[in-house]
Amino acid sequence: MKTPIHSDDAPAAIGTYSQAIKSGELVFLSGQIPLDPATMDIVGGDFEARARQVFDNLAAVAAAAGGNLNDAVKLTVFLTDLDNFATVNKVMEDYFEAPYPARAAVGVAALPKGVDVEADAILSL
Repeated sequence: MKTPIHSDDAPAAIGTYSQAIKSGELVFLSGQIPLDPATMDIVGGDFEARARQVFDNLAAVAAAAGGNLNDAVKLTVFLTDLDNFATVNKVMEDYFEAPYPARAAVGVAALPKGVDVEADAILSL
């Protein structure tokens, strides 16, 4: 059984996917990039501002599913520059509490819309 999850407080899907899918007690959040949900534009500022927007977007979808980011059991962060890894760790401190989710950080050549960070998550509710 699959139940789609949608939040107007996160960017609308820009392809053939759902913001999240709930199946049983698990919620699979699609990758979020630093788009402002109101304008669908990439947020301005430095890398930290873009990373915060990614986690704000994930948090909005998690809330629409009836949870929050502390329900995350798995997180994947995609970076076009692994030198930003320390900044991601710093930002995550403001969004997650211990015990932290399992996580992978993956260096990639490119991401949608030319952004430098994307993240997805799996929640257990």
